[in-house]
Amino acid sequence: MGYVKNVVLIGFMGTGKTSTGRLLAARLGRPFIDVDKELEAENGMTIAEMFALYGEAHFRHKEAEFISRVSRRHNAIIATGGGVVLNPLNLKHLASNSVVISLSASLDTILERTSRRDTRPLLNRPDRAEFVAKLLDERRELYQNAAYIVNTDGISPQLVVERIIVLLKQGGYIRG
Repeated sequence: MGYVKNVVLIGFMGTGKTSTGRLLAARLGRPFIDVDKELEAENGMTIAEMFALYGEAHFRHKEAEFISRVSRRHNAIIATGGGVVLNPLNLKHLASNSVVISLSASLDTILERTSRRDTRPLLNRPDRAEFVAKLLDERRELYQNAAYIVNTDGISPQLVVERIIVLLKQGGYIRG
């Protein structure tokens, strides 16, 4: 089949990048790469531990190094961390060899989804709702730098995958 672009999922925490990415990879028969999980494996610790021990700047540096490497792959479905857009070089690397799709969701949806697990170091704080609203507002424009934007509010990851597949077919990224 030859060279096939990656499909990269960007978006705020809780928009469904990992669950959608896994399903999309299975549906398209492509490898799935979860950037956060790979970073944890490479560094022998969770992202929360990296933040606590070395700070966010250290984590962002490790993330940028990994993005530089993974963006050279072909044919993969890649789910990024929510903050990947903070470094413009990350998006430049990813877009060079991938179709970038931004997943979005409302503040209420994000708060509900991110409250399910205690694995998000940026959100372990008493003013969580205000903080998420502020971060979302700061990053909103960065998430717009994508070929497509898919809102995940109130729909299952399976339906998100269906919508992405339609967009990929329309854009000529996949056949069918």
